[in-house]
Amino acid sequence: MENGNINDLFFDEDKIDFIVPDSVMFDRYLKENPDIGSTEMLSGHYRIGFINSSLIHGLIDELGLNFINLPVVLGLLDTEKSDYTGISYSRETNGFGLRGKDILIGIIDTGIDYTKDVFRNADGTTKIAAIYDQNVNGTEPYSLPGTEYTRQMINEALQSDDSFRIVPQKDEVGHGTFLASVAAGREVDDFQGVAPDAELVVVKLKKARQYYLDKYLVPPEQDNVYESTSVILGIEYILEKANELGKPVSILIGVGTNLSSHNGLSIFEEYINYVSKIPGVCITIGGGNEVNAEKHFLGYIINEKEVLDININVQKPNSNVYLSIYNNAPDRISVSVTSPFGEVIGMIPARPRSVFSVRLISENTYVTVEYDFPTRGSGAQNTVIKLVNAGTGIWNIRAYGDIIIDGSIHAWLPMTGLGAEGTVFTKPNPNYTIVVPATALSLICVAAYNSINNTLYNQSSWGPSRFPVMLPDLAAPGVNVPGVFPDGYGVMSGTATAAAHVAGIGALMLEWGVVKNFDPAISTSQIKAYLIRGCLRSPDIDYPNTQWGYGRVNLLNTFKMMQNE
Repeated sequence: MENGNINDLFFDEDKIDFIVPDSVMFDRYLKENPDIGSTEMLSGHYRIGFINSSLIHGLIDELGLNFINLPVVLGLLDTEKSDYTGISYSRETNGFGLRGKDILIGIIDTGIDYTKDVFRNADGTTKIAAIYDQNVNGTEPYSLPGTEYTRQMINEALQSDDSFRIVPQKDEVGHGTFLASVAAGREVDDFQGVAPDAELVVVKLKKARQYYLDKYLVPPEQDNVYESTSVILGIEYILEKANELGKPVSILIGVGTNLSSHNGLSIFEEYINYVSKIPGVCITIGGGNEVNAEKHFLGYIINEKEVLDININVQKPNSNVYLSIYNNAPDRISVSVTSPFGEVIGMIPARPRSVFSVRLISENTYVTVEYDFPTRGSGAQNTVIKLVNAGTGIWNIRAYGDIIIDGSIHAWLPMTGLGAEGTVFTKPNPNYTIVVPATALSLICVAAYNSINNTLYNQSSWGPSRFPVMLPDLAAPGVNVPGVFPDGYGVMSGTATAAAHVAGIGALMLEWGVVKNFDPAISTSQIKAYLIRGCLRSPDIDYPNTQWGYGRVNLLNTFKMMQNE
C-alpha cells in the first residue's frame, strides 16, 4: 500500500476510489501528490486509487478521464424469490466421477450463511475455505481492505453455541447463500449442488460509497448496490486464496449494471478479460434479466440533416433519472431536452468533457448534460443526461447529427433496481440488454431457461454486445431453481441462478482438466469452447442467436462430443 493504510482509505467516506492502468506517469504522480493513496499492483497491471472527493475533478483535469476510470455501480442479477417448497435436485452423471474435488468456487455477492448444512462436510466441518467481508475494517487479507474469516475460524464458530459472535458475517439478503448452494451445496436431504465436493471462497461486497450513489442517482431505498471496484477487489482476493491453496477456481459474479458502454472495452471488463485467461481460472456471470424492463433504446440518424427523438416516460413524481447515450467513434451528436410541460432546453453543442446544468423555470427539475468523447478503448461518445426531481410524463431527448457516418445510437436507463421505478423508454428495444460486465469478451455469459418446458426465461436479457459479439454464450436452468436461503429451502429465477449452474459446471471442467490432467492449462475460453460444442440445440432455431447463444448447456453431451473427437 502506498500513501496510506488500505483500510483507512477504503472505509473513509470522504475518500472516493478510482481505477487506473499502472504506468510510470501514475507512479510519478503518486510521489508528487501525497493526498492520493493507491493499492499495490492488481492482476492485469491495474491499480485502485483513493482521493478526497473534493479533489477528484482536479485529478481528472490533470490526468484525463480516459486515464482516471471512475467505478460504476452494480445491482443483484436475481431478486425473484419464492417461498419454501419441497425440492428434488439431481444432476446427470458423466462417467468421469466429477464432483468438484480439489476445486474452489468463488462467489462474489452478498455473503453466505455459513451455518447451513449444505456448506458443511459430513463430519460437520465447513466446506468454506474462507470468507472475505469487505464491510468490516479489520485484517487486510493480502493487503486488501476488509476482513478475512478463515476455515479455522468458521469451524470454531460452528462448534460454538454462539456462532455469529466468533464469525459475525451474515447474508442479510440471501442472494449469495442461494447461488453458493446451487453451485456447490453438499448433499442434504433431497438437495445437492452441481459440484458438491468443491470448496467455497465467498466475497461479501461492500455497499457503494455515497459519492457514487449520488453520482448515478441511485434511489435511497436501494441497499443492494455495489461498486465495480469492490468486485475487482473480490476477484483479487479469490485469486490470492486460490494461489495460496494451490487449487483451480471457478468464479461466479452475481451482480451487473447498465452503467457502461456495453462493448467490453471498459477497464472493468478489460480486467476481467485478463483474469479469465489465467490457467486454472473460469469466470461466469448471468446476462441479466432486462429484456422486458424497457431500459434500452436503439435508433439511427441517417445524415447530418436528421434528428432522433429518444422519449422517456417518467411515471412517478419527483423521480431522479440517469440516462446514458452512446454513439460510435466516427459520429458526434448534440442533444436538446423538452419537459412534459413543454419547456425546451435548446440544442447544447457537444464539446469534449463538457458539462451543462440548468434549472427549469416551469418545474423544480434540474437538468444536467455531460459530454465525454473520445472515450477510452473505443473512442466513442458518451452523453449523460440527469434529471433531478423530474415531473411525470414524457421527456423528449432529441439527438442532432453533428457528424454522421455510422448513425447508430444506443441509450440505457439504469438496470432494474438501480434507477427510478417506473421510468422507461416509450419505444424500448429488447436487444443489447446484456448487462455489464457480462459483455466482457472472455468470460462465460449465461442466459436462463425453464428446464421443464425448454422455453427461454421471459426476463432473460438478449444480446449482442456493441462490440459486436454474439451474446449470451449459452443458456442454463434459471426458472424456479431450488436452493437454500438463510431461512430455508426455496426457489429463485433469473440469470444469476443459471450462471450458478455454469459456475458449478466450470468447477467440474477444472477438475477434469487440471486435477485429472486432461487439459492442465485450461481456462475460461477453453471451458466455454467445450461447453458450447456440447450444447443441446432445437432443430427449429438457428444458432448462435441473441437469446440462447449456442444452446442449452449439457455437460454429458460435452463429454460425448469429446469422446468423438
